Amino acid sequence: MPAAASPSPAPAPELLVRDALVVDGSGQEPYRADVLLREGRIAGIGRDGGARLSAARTLDADGLALSPGFIDMHAHSDLAVLRDPAHTAKVAQGVTLEVLGQDGISYAPVDERTLAEVRRTIAGWNGGGPGDEAVDFDWRTVGEYLDRLDRQGLAVNAAYLIPQGTVRMHAMGWEDRQPTAAELDRMRQLVAQGMREGAVGMSSGLTYTPGMYAKDAELTELCRVVAEYGGYYCPHHRSYGAGALEAYEEMIALAREADCALHLAHATMNFGVNKGRAAELVSLLDGALAAGADISLDTYPYTPGSTTLAAVLPSWASEGGPEATLARLADDATAERVRYDLEVVGSDGCHGVPMEWETIEISGVTSPELADAVGRTVAESAAARGVTPWTYARELLLVDRLGPTILQHVGHEENVRAIMRHPVHTGGSDGILQGAKPHPRAYGTFPQYLGRYVRELGVLSLAECVQHLTSRPAARLRLTDRGLVREGYRADLVLFDPATVAAGSTFENPRTLPVGIPHVLVDGHFVLRDGERTEATPGRSVRGTGRR
Repeated sequence: MPAAASPSPAPAPELLVRDALVVDGSGQEPYRADVLLREGRIAGIGRDGGARLSAARTLDADGLALSPGFIDMHAHSDLAVLRDPAHTAKVAQGVTLEVLGQDGISYAPVDERTLAEVRRTIAGWNGGGPGDEAVDFDWRTVGEYLDRLDRQGLAVNAAYLIPQGTVRMHAMGWEDRQPTAAELDRMRQLVAQGMREGAVGMSSGLTYTPGMYAKDAELTELCRVVAEYGGYYCPHHRSYGAGALEAYEEMIALAREADCALHLAHATMNFGVNKGRAAELVSLLDGALAAGADISLDTYPYTPGSTTLAAVLPSWASEGGPEATLARLADDATAERVRYDLEVVGSDGCHGVPMEWETIEISGVTSPELADAVGRTVAESAAARGVTPWTYARELLLVDRLGPTILQHVGHEENVRAIMRHPVHTGGSDGILQGAKPHPRAYGTFPQYLGRYVRELGVLSLAECVQHLTSRPAARLRLTDRGLVREGYRADLVLFDPATVAAGSTFENPRTLPVGIPHVLVDGHFVLRDGERTEATPGRSVRGTGRR
């Protein structure tokens, strides 16, 4: 399935980048060279001692590193790219391609009912909830969504995964049951249509309703369809806490049964039960790869996770959709059942681990009157009000109508480092751009890799890290002209200073832009020049060919 991009705008003017330290994405040692760009592609590479290249326009790299643009394998920019074409949060990091449609819930394919439900369910991720008219939802199918991206023009390129939870919602609503034969056939049809229209694979959110209601047999059938079209399966699997290794094993077995390529989303080992257990995941991956499995994964270089507060609820509390969830929370007796599942049992929405409210920091709300909750843990705010944490969390969910987003401080640094070293690792921000204090990974993932984990800690060499962020994800997406600095490849490029590049974003100031990344080009056009965002929007959808 070689992926094909839709038509780009007028070709960029010829440009010669002089005296760059080329980190070409292959993992090989960097080298000095001049790089000629013409009509959106790399037209020539002149190493020391080779033929001298020339062009009417030049950029003196003065020893800056030149690498392929970074590919964000796990992005939540599905509406951000439409709402804010400048998309500075990602452009400033050197990102030139994002993969959207993550975690099994996104905005295509939908009908009128499903669209309304999706908008409410993931308003905390993307905005776009009831009353938010910043985006005109003028599409319903995958192809129409990708066409919309192309008509508007983007700061970066975008690929799309068919969201399995949305497909299930479309075919059979929010019921926790197995599909009928007709419903399963409808899901197959929707997945096949999305693949034909340009999706590169399918995602799942197996701790999010309604996608989590799907049994393995159902998921396997949908993965068979994805495999027919050369795509890959990208699950947020059933647990990153208690039973995490079993959840990884389940996804590997399922993908192998379906003969489908597998990409493990935000492949962490979180919560106290998994401290120091990354080696067990690495061993599992190595065994599966040795046996012939086609597996890759992505991670973000931080310890806390981020999601919505509603996502941690037990799945039975969310059956029927957002309005049914709110009704259960409003009923005292049912809300007490929810509390018991969260605090005593360990809900499936919280990865089977009993809730520790001191780890749950509110990062965003949709109702202005709740703004004082942001930046404080549920435990802190509850203590200040003299109520229990669950009483406070329940009030937030009801008043904000399931809108709050959270940071979940449950990760382990040693696990983060061990997993990012793996040969099939790629970078993914999992960046939620909404909320007053989003996770800093939304603005800092890629410079955080280069600054902290390459220069400061030496976990990866510069060449290795760039390979993880460029050619390796391009290979998963089956792109034959991106991810390397090679003649004939697209001129999606970033110039950065290895000595200074760093994430500016912090947990206290998460929207601070990176330093040390002065230039970013998409299709040969500057989208960032001398550290300033230009007006260019040369990005387009990057589509699978839809061939069986």
